Amino acid sequence: MKLSVIIPTYNRAMFLKAAVDSVLCQTRTADEVIVVDDGSTDATPELLGDYGEKISVITTPNKGPGAARNRGIEAARGDWLAFLDSDDVWKPKKLEKQVRFIEKQPETKICQTGEIWIRNGTRVNPKKKHEMFSGWIYEQCLPLCIVSPSSVMIHRAVFEKIGLFDEGLPACEDYDLWLRITPHYPIYLVREPLIVKQGGHSDQQSRKIPFLDRLRIKAIVKSLESGDLTENQYRAAVKELEKKCRVYGNGCLKRGKTKEGERCLLLPEKYREG
Repeated sequence: MKLSVIIPTYNRAMFLKAAVDSVLCQTRTADEVIVVDDGSTDATPELLGDYGEKISVITTPNKGPGAARNRGIEAARGDWLAFLDSDDVWKPKKLEKQVRFIEKQPETKICQTGEIWIRNGTRVNPKKKHEMFSGWIYEQCLPLCIVSPSSVMIHRAVFEKIGLFDEGLPACEDYDLWLRITPHYPIYLVREPLIVKQGGHSDQQSRKIPFLDRLRIKAIVKSLESGDLTENQYRAAVKELEKKCRVYGNGCLKRGKTKEGERCLLLPEKYREG
């Protein structure tokens, strides 16, 4: 197994060193560590330069996390790919335990691990809606993103089949990817919390909830039009689309965005009959 680690980053020098160090300190070392600097204007380039040949650095114009991960995927030489967001860190045995899991279940093409959540410096417990599942989890992925890019290991064959991250999405590109992967592959879960997810800082996309709802609606529509869903999956996607369009559409009406709100409220009708 040849394993490549990809770390996309943009203006997160204050977190980045801890992220990179957590990869370099793994008990099962990666064959290569690729950091994609997505056009940072802070101290990121200088920080990365201190690592020398321990890592490979790709510098790109700022195009968002999906594009940054895609550049890393295209440059990577490994048959297995692991991702780490630059504000998260791995526990020392993260890669070792995932590799062991994959070796015991060789049919695995993608797996994730449990998480520890830190918000504003304090550990918090995930809510029920963030519960993680193992196996064929398309329906569970519809309400919100329950697969963390920082926890997954993915075989390159998955990307060859379903494509890379959608660079047209400024956020929710991971949610969109899981909706494209899960009709074709089970996502297995190593339940032990092997990553630490940092939250609460001001640039997190999760603070922009109405904006994210609009992007999730777009991802569900893509999924419904893909032709990849079983009958049950299709029905579940329509049900979730109805829910998200109702919330987002009514929100638009309240904010005076009448045309967008009405269009969103009518959207599910197109898909109800399959």
